[in-house]
Amino acid sequence: MYNEKKIGRVTGVLYLLVIFCAGFAQGVARESVFIAGDAIATANNILSNSALFRWGLVTDLIAFSTDIAISVLLYMLLKSVNKPLALIMACFRLIAHPGVATVNLLNHAAALKVMESNGLASQFSQVQLSELSLFFMEAHHLGYILAGVAFGIHCFLLGYLLMKSNHFPTILGVLMMGASFGYLIESFGFILIPEYKVIFGWIVGVTAALGEVTLAIWLLVKGTK
Repeated sequence: MYNEKKIGRVTGVLYLLVIFCAGFAQGVARESVFIAGDAIATANNILSNSALFRWGLVTDLIAFSTDIAISVLLYMLLKSVNKPLALIMACFRLIAHPGVATVNLLNHAAALKVMESNGLASQFSQVQLSELSLFFMEAHHLGYILAGVAFGIHCFLLGYLLMKSNHFPTILGVLMMGASFGYLIESFGFILIPEYKVIFGWIVGVTAALGEVTLAIWLLVKGTK
């Protein structure tokens, strides 16, 4: 018989690791070099900060690999509430980050690769390479948005299971459902009305911080009730 408190605390530690690594990759490694609509400036930033850009790739890989363990641990903690639903919840998390988001990192790597490739430099101008690099950056962002659909569904199911469980306070479930709507609003909003993407970014930033950070800290401190 496994100790649920220990599993809860391990899940909390891993969740905070994911939040830190993914936050660094998106908020520092990519956002600090990306200049919207300026391919040359973005490409120059990537080249001059290539080490930081590579660290963004590494920390994302750490985050998405860790999410595999978190998916299993959350299933173990919540399967007593509803086993089939807990399994579906875990699968959506596996699809979102270890699946879609990990493959999407090919676009992150390609944005740097095209700028460093001597072979391409002999066939394309610097402006063309910069435009190609920016294309991969934008493709990565779209891939991130698409992964957010599966992750939003995961957060909704997780929130529901937390609310139904006797081992967790109801507020955690409510906050995770809020995070779910944040992710889904950003994903579908970006696709349908991209001109409001900054607003959608703020929505998901606030709701995800409230839901995921609160859950991670509660798990770290309490484990379970």
